[in-house]
Amino acid sequence: MNKKAIYMIVLAALIAGTNGIFIKHMPSMTTGSIAWFRTVVPVMFLLPFLGKKINWSFKTANRKMLLISAVNAIRLYLYLTAYTYTSIGNAVVLFYTYPIVVLILEFIMLKEKLKMKQLSFILLAFLGILIIYSGKPFSFQSNDFIGMMAALAASIGYAFTIVLFKSEINKYSKNQLVYYQNVLGAILFIPYLGTLPSAEIEHIGIAIIYSALIGIVVFKLFFYGLKYLPATTATSLMYIEVISAILLGYLVLNETLTWNTIIGGAMILASSYFIVKMKPTT
Repeated sequence: MNKKAIYMIVLAALIAGTNGIFIKHMPSMTTGSIAWFRTVVPVMFLLPFLGKKINWSFKTANRKMLLISAVNAIRLYLYLTAYTYTSIGNAVVLFYTYPIVVLILEFIMLKEKLKMKQLSFILLAFLGILIIYSGKPFSFQSNDFIGMMAALAASIGYAFTIVLFKSEINKYSKNQLVYYQNVLGAILFIPYLGTLPSAEIEHIGIAIIYSALIGIVVFKLFFYGLKYLPATTATSLMYIEVISAILLGYLVLNETLTWNTIIGGAMILASSYFIVKMKPTT
């Protein structure tokens, strides 16, 4: 097991836990305008480092990479919608159903084998998430319902991109992967620029910092780990984001920290620890 790859994934998960804090501190910006910054900042940052390494023609570009970029744009919009309409706890818990989808897609698309013990630890982590969620009120009021459904849909999209990236990851550098992940979103979200005049300057600054940290740093760390670890292991380690997000919600936004959260969080950390101790299946 590549220890450096494990550390990179863990660090990515801890940083990713700041997603909700950033999103909720940009109230004057629309979901689409945040999504544009989130995609265009990584693309613009990486362009000087890519040069001839990128196929600039969409007609001859790798269709799978463009498919990933399109799915990611939809996933990102749904993800931002989730954090906008519901609490950090609700959004991050429901989004983290994606490893279960990854398991199904890996079996179907990549023909990867999965040990029963590994599956058991993943299910233990998922049970931990359910315990965390059980301490939160479930409401079908419009905002919560929209946010929760958006989080579930985003989790499916994210699982799909992870599996597709796994099949292409050895063909591209980390910079190329991040570029392709965001390039179509940077184009598709351009119409939302019309809403920027109503946004506060401070919030635009937060959007730029958020986009660089999450869109570049987190995904470069994640792609590094994904290159040397099975997709199942990488996604399981990302469960640590749940702990990071809920703790930050408690410390920064005064969201309630219950015994459900503490017990469920401990189960998630324990499952992640045992998963990385196991010999990878691929």
